[in-house]
Amino acid sequence: MRKFEVAKGFEDRGIILPKRATAHSAGYDFTTIEEVDINPGERKMIMTGVKAKMDDDDVLLMFPRSSLAAKKGLRLTNSVAVIDADYYSNSSNDGHIMINLYNFSDKPVHLLKGERFAQGIFIKYGITADDNITASRSGGYGSTGVN
Repeated sequence: MRKFEVAKGFEDRGIILPKRATAHSAGYDFTTIEEVDINPGERKMIMTGVKAKMDDDDVLLMFPRSSLAAKKGLRLTNSVAVIDADYYSNSSNDGHIMINLYNFSDKPVHLLKGERFAQGIFIKYGITADDNITASRSGGYGSTGVN
């Protein structure tokens, strides 16, 4: 069952759970939980206070909202963020979804609290017939190894 929840430690922050803007929107809009300034050439991790529960064969792909680059000069540092099903309620950060933004413009950017800045799309994925991975996640953000 797919659903969004407030991550532990953010219960009293007035978190807005992601929602779609229209009946035919694919993406769930994520909002900032505080005001954020990002200087030119700077990367900044944006907290959402949200975690996502999903089926084992689901992934939540995070994209910038289309206006983020055109109007503000911001992009996701990794182009698309991948939130795996086993990230939910992990021991390190309870599955708190954080989005790393990069300011590629020549001006500082200010995001307001509650501003929509990213969108998440749930996707079913398949695996190969000879896939026999048995490892499980042991931590939070970036915890599946560095290569």
